[in-house]
Amino acid sequence: MVVTCEQVWQEISNYLENDIDSALRAAMDEHFRECKRCSSVLEGTKNLVELYEDERLFHAPLGYSWRLHGKLAEYMPRPKGTARGWLVAVAAIGLIVGGLGIATHASRNRAPLLSQHAQPGRRIPKDLAVLVTGDSKVFHVAGCPFIHDKDKGIQTMTAAQAEDEGYVPCVRCLGKYLLESAKAFAKRHGWLA
Repeated sequence: MVVTCEQVWQEISNYLENDIDSALRAAMDEHFRECKRCSSVLEGTKNLVELYEDERLFHAPLGYSWRLHGKLAEYMPRPKGTARGWLVAVAAIGLIVGGLGIATHASRNRAPLLSQHAQPGRRIPKDLAVLVTGDSKVFHVAGCPFIHDKDKGIQTMTAAQAEDEGYVPCVRCLGKYLLESAKAFAKRHGWLA
């Protein structure tokens, strides 16, 4: 069996996933040995697949997808309001005002966040040992590669103590807790259903 370059390009993904019959695989192997252009395409495709499979390479900022959805929603046509919709909106406003009153009362015992751009984490284990350094506004778990100002001293405390003092979780080592907070934020702003 002899294959052309075009046939090789059409089957290169199946070749890499080992999802072709043995006769075609043997023909493609022979073609790669003879055709430098197709062997370059094969190597490039392998590299691309490896890059996209490496989750460490692409780390989108926290909340990026929800902000994108919000921006897209700005350009989408909005339906006109109905009486039922207005009733739901009024009920939602009542819930929000009540919730703000409860939240304000609950937050009086907590120090303000040290970073104005920060979002508090959700469901971080209160007894989790965390690290705070120097003039940092962020707390980390041990081993986080993004701990700065180590020369100014490292303090160990619980996550509850760090939050009470106004520190916020690191987006890298405690990102899973922030992701939950970002989802809730996106839902509040109507970016998620």
